[in-house]
Amino acid sequence: MPRIAIIDRDKCIKEKCGYVCMKVCPGVQMGDDTVTVDKDGFPVISEQLCTGCGICPKKCPVDCITIINLAEEIGTPIHQFGVNEFRLHGLPLPQKGVVGLIGKNGIGKSTALKILAANIMPNLGKYNSPPDIKELVASLPRETGTYISSLVGKKVKISLKPQNVDKIPTATRGKVKDLLKAVDERGALKRATGLFELEGMMDKELRHLSGGELQRVAIAASWCKDADLYYFDEPASYLDIEQRLRAAQAIKELAKEKNVIVVEHDLALFDYLSDYVHVFYGQENAYGVVSGVKNTRTGINQYLGGFLKEENTRFRDHEINFARTVSAGKSKSRVSLRYPALEKRLEGFSFSAKAGELHEGEVVGIMGRNAIGKSLFVKMLAGVEKNESGEELEQALKVSYKPQYVKALPGLTIAALFAQSKLEPAFFEEASRKLNVTSLMENELEHLSGGELQRVAIVLALSQEAELYLLDEPSAFLDVEQRLHLAGLLQRLIQNSGRMAMVVDHDLVFLDAISSRVMVFEGEPGVRGQAGAPADKRAGLNAFLKQMNITLRRDPDTGRPRINKPDSALDREQKEAGEYYYYDSKAGE
Repeated sequence: MPRIAIIDRDKCIKEKCGYVCMKVCPGVQMGDDTVTVDKDGFPVISEQLCTGCGICPKKCPVDCITIINLAEEIGTPIHQFGVNEFRLHGLPLPQKGVVGLIGKNGIGKSTALKILAANIMPNLGKYNSPPDIKELVASLPRETGTYISSLVGKKVKISLKPQNVDKIPTATRGKVKDLLKAVDERGALKRATGLFELEGMMDKELRHLSGGELQRVAIAASWCKDADLYYFDEPASYLDIEQRLRAAQAIKELAKEKNVIVVEHDLALFDYLSDYVHVFYGQENAYGVVSGVKNTRTGINQYLGGFLKEENTRFRDHEINFARTVSAGKSKSRVSLRYPALEKRLEGFSFSAKAGELHEGEVVGIMGRNAIGKSLFVKMLAGVEKNESGEELEQALKVSYKPQYVKALPGLTIAALFAQSKLEPAFFEEASRKLNVTSLMENELEHLSGGELQRVAIVLALSQEAELYLLDEPSAFLDVEQRLHLAGLLQRLIQNSGRMAMVVDHDLVFLDAISSRVMVFEGEPGVRGQAGAPADKRAGLNAFLKQMNITLRRDPDTGRPRINKPDSALDREQKEAGEYYYYDSKAGE
């Protein structure tokens, strides 16, 4: 049976642990070189000699070893970074239209991009003696070999919209207009300004922009460049639903003339945006496998089902399913919280919210455009901002609050963060296991990726002893599976404990999965905002989608929400019927 051995060198403490992995290895005890030490002092596991017993991963004090027993041979990797390091099998190829890459984080999507952009030349797993171009091309499938041949002696120009847009101000100084003028190689700045609603921020300094503003500037900057390949890494983060759709339309327009690849974890947007799909599967930070190209609906449904029909490969032991009915009417559980009308005035902005009530065991989804007071509302309930209406909450309430922007404290490990916090053991155990945080405990917060930091913040918030949990954009930087794991986790924890939660987010699939009722925010961004009381889910989502001028349907196989194409027959039919949130006469039964 083939197997893969991975050692995370960022975690490994080498001789400090006395090489526990070597001491406990049955092969070493029998005189084999199953585990050796390289010139840098790191242990090296022989994948040929390893029997896959699983002892060293269990005994490693810093949890840095992964041994994967593969059910079947997956072939020669197209690239491997080094001994006991990540390897990628297969490669997606650009083609006319938008090519979407779907899969968990840490599964090889970024590695694939670097190969496509000629930043990495594939080594076929021969990291010590990479093959020459002739051997490389001869060993690859014809289309892949042809593409790699075209890279030789010619650098492919790539335009990249990075994932972490919050780092842009530290890398680039100056005003928005200066950045965009410098990168406008297609003469497209005027059109981009309108498409991405940049008119009011052109004279702003980059360091003064919000996350949503930075995202729109980053997409526009990539869109304006003249490149061979455009790569948009999570373009939806920080954007509201209307902005996401505008960005998707702009990217689809670009793809009429250019090669475009997109990674996006908002499933409804990914579906709406992509023309073709490659599924990435494997194990995070260990190995990744790229499926053949599929049409969008087939690719997404096979990913959710965990089974690739054409490849005859099962890569997950369970399917991801969606509820097909929508509960209607008010919750029958008792009212646990009544909050008063809220008011707040900031410089140039006014906000108001009607009084409302929350029921035990319910999750209320909060939706609306950016800059109309959603984050301000949860901050007021959390006590971070003061209510100016003169009214107070009827009762003192224990609140746990996860802010929109999560900052890492320098020099602090995850284990230390949790140790200094008062957590509920049962909640902490389930949340940390379901969101896969236990393996990160010895990592320092400042060295985490955006997705890892988000998961830690969510686990910390959900594990607090509280009656009301307030989560502001928890889906940001989480992959599709993590979002759906979080949805199920949140529903279970809140319903089983009889507590309450309010969640601000822009991912329609996520909001649809978690919400018992919804709150819809309206107003003029940056000027005024108002919020109604929590309302029936169907009525609230129908009103919100009408605001956005989009309609939803359910996929007949998986039940997942899908955005109808503008002015399609179904889109027109639903709008005429006034049914923007699923056109199903049995919904709500």
